[in-house]
Amino acid sequence: MVAKDYPFYLTAKRANCALEAQAAASPAKETEEPSTKRVKPLSRVTSLASLIPPVRTTPLKRFSQTLQRSISFRSESRPDLLSPRPWSRNMPPANTKRRDSKLWSETFDVCVSHMLTSKEIKRQEAIFELSQGEEDLIEDLKLAKKAYHDPMLKLSIMTEQELNQIFGTLDSLIPLHEDLLNRLREVRKSDGSTEHVGHILVGWLPCLNSYDSYCSNQVAAKALLDHKKQDHRVQDFLQRCLESPFSRKLDLWNFLDIPRSRLVKYPLLLREILRHTPNDHPDQQHLEEAINIIQGIVAEINTKTGESECQYYKERLIYLEEGQRDSLIDNSRVVCCHGELKNNRGVKLHVFLFQEVLVITRAITHNEQLCYQLYRQPIPVRDLVLEDLQDGEVRVGGSIRGAFSNNERIKNFFRVSFKCGSQSQSHSLQANDSFNKQQWLNCIRQAKEKVTCAGKARVLNSEAHFLLSPNGSRVSQGETSLEQMDQSDSESDCSMDTSENNIDCERMEQTNSCESEKQLETDV
Repeated sequence: MVAKDYPFYLTAKRANCALEAQAAASPAKETEEPSTKRVKPLSRVTSLASLIPPVRTTPLKRFSQTLQRSISFRSESRPDLLSPRPWSRNMPPANTKRRDSKLWSETFDVCVSHMLTSKEIKRQEAIFELSQGEEDLIEDLKLAKKAYHDPMLKLSIMTEQELNQIFGTLDSLIPLHEDLLNRLREVRKSDGSTEHVGHILVGWLPCLNSYDSYCSNQVAAKALLDHKKQDHRVQDFLQRCLESPFSRKLDLWNFLDIPRSRLVKYPLLLREILRHTPNDHPDQQHLEEAINIIQGIVAEINTKTGESECQYYKERLIYLEEGQRDSLIDNSRVVCCHGELKNNRGVKLHVFLFQEVLVITRAITHNEQLCYQLYRQPIPVRDLVLEDLQDGEVRVGGSIRGAFSNNERIKNFFRVSFKCGSQSQSHSLQANDSFNKQQWLNCIRQAKEKVTCAGKARVLNSEAHFLLSPNGSRVSQGETSLEQMDQSDSESDCSMDTSENNIDCERMEQTNSCESEKQLETDV
């Protein structure tokens, strides 16, 4: 440094030190300002709930379309991220690994797309989406096994039997989808385009019947997983995985539910390919056949899954007395909906709406399992009276809480009642919100309509079982059908060619014999 510049350097250094000292003293100076300075008032916070935006909760579970909805339960599908974790304090936020969507036109040579029509480009995009979805599914299934199943088994966080119950037949699904992915890649040309996929889908889709056991096991798997989350080791392990980049902010159950969501997406993917396939294309017929196959498979798995879910909950009903048992529960094969409701005393109840009976229970823990103890006698749907109550119509009582209840406690009520001879019940039930309440009302009304229609059909069948014969006597439906068959046979015989007299005589004899047989049956 030049000697003549040295005094200037000292002066500049002193100036910088003065500025830093002034900046450091500025907070203290602000506190010394007079109290007459206008300050914008802060909004008053009465509770932590006012800082959290409202979340729409729908604890009602509907099983009318079993595969079309996730079996995830609202408050249990993800751990509470607000709860403090000793090992996660002051931890920097992890970079979440995101999966970017890919397009066919962006993945392969762009020049090829200029030679294709817009419809053919859309067809190639749909085929590529099918192939890319298989690749993502395989990656997620392998991740679930590698990042969750194997570590928990190795660390003895869960037993092998518990993991087999939770993961089910997930391992068998990986080679199944790898097979389809390999087939699609084999027919893909060097430029990335695919000419025919229909014959591949027709040959591969029947393999999806193996989803039957996996989907039927999901209710039991979810219940066991929720129960194991009460173990702090399991909860801590799942929380660590959730905060890791590989999870993409998805918990274990989200990964286990991916196969089900993929299954119900196949009809949509195939329809999209068919929509952009020309009518004279060889794939047209194969794609229509493939759509029929997958629709039948989804419907069959949907039915079996619903029956499995219904059986699961029936096995966990606890009866306080034998008189509470009802054949309507035993004969039920579907749970229309179920969820948590409160009565007018604030007691939490778990209500099940089966096909022909409404069961009100209380959730309890029995032998380390979540079970449902009957709260009252089951109510037959055909005799159930449903009332939609206006807000404020129900009085909340039973304790001192009723005297200080706010408006939220007297909203979203409806009443179910039942009276048959000396037996009578009436329950005022409160849903979480108006949307949840409307769901319950719709489900109960639909169940009543189905029961009413089924009852009318049974009455008509019983009335048609006995019909009056021509001479006024009552005969069974089976005998009447036999008579009608005999009459149709005789009429058809008489309507044939009658040019020869011998044939006429034979038919007249047959007709007389038929009439004699009918008379004999009528007498009997």
